[in-house]
Amino acid sequence: MTSNTCPRSDPRVRCLPLVYRGPTLRRIEQDYGSPAARALYCSVDPAAYRPLVTPPLWDLTYLGTYSPDRQPTLDRLLLEPARRRPDLRFAVAGPQYPDDIDWPANVERIEHLPPAEHAAFYNASRMTLNVTRADMIAAGWSPSVRLFEAAACGTPILSDRWDGIESLFVPGSEIVLADTTEDALAALDADQRRVGTAARQRVLEAHTAAHRAAELEAHLQEASQKKKVEPRRR
Repeated sequence: MTSNTCPRSDPRVRCLPLVYRGPTLRRIEQDYGSPAARALYCSVDPAAYRPLVTPPLWDLTYLGTYSPDRQPTLDRLLLEPARRRPDLRFAVAGPQYPDDIDWPANVERIEHLPPAEHAAFYNASRMTLNVTRADMIAAGWSPSVRLFEAAACGTPILSDRWDGIESLFVPGSEIVLADTTEDALAALDADQRRVGTAARQRVLEAHTAAHRAAELEAHLQEASQKKKVEPRRR
């Protein structure tokens, strides 16, 4: 559900959990009449996504279906670095990429990667790229589930920049943010293993399915308490 397609709130709905946070929640409460719009982000199963003992196959990877609004960022932060660094290895996994994309020779294409193989893919990556859709960047505070999955594997993440990302992972110590090709190249030239380790610790402390279940219970409890103290309508 996006901020511009949310229907007017049903008065029977006391709490509306969303994957957004920040200004979007206030808009839903003010413009659509929800008494309690609360964020409930994606989560990760740390038993399914964890560090594995496997040699790195690629220096930088990306996992995601083709999207026109994400392609310029993928070009800037992965394909152009690949062109400038033919000594490094890259991979892009996901379907629906147009045939006319000029893939550098050192970029391996994987058309389909089953979910059961995602963790192994991240573990074989020295660093992985997170690219966010334009509508999610505009809303802010809208992380993809793959951000948490990669972090749970202990894989260092190179990400585009959007409002709210610093509330999930600390830039520079738990995630590396990049705006330009030069930023991406600088990240690849550094040892980012400590970033991956710190990101995994953050996930284990705040972003597992157990954390989300506890958050949902707290939101529902809050809504229940509000209902009790509201005056009855006559």
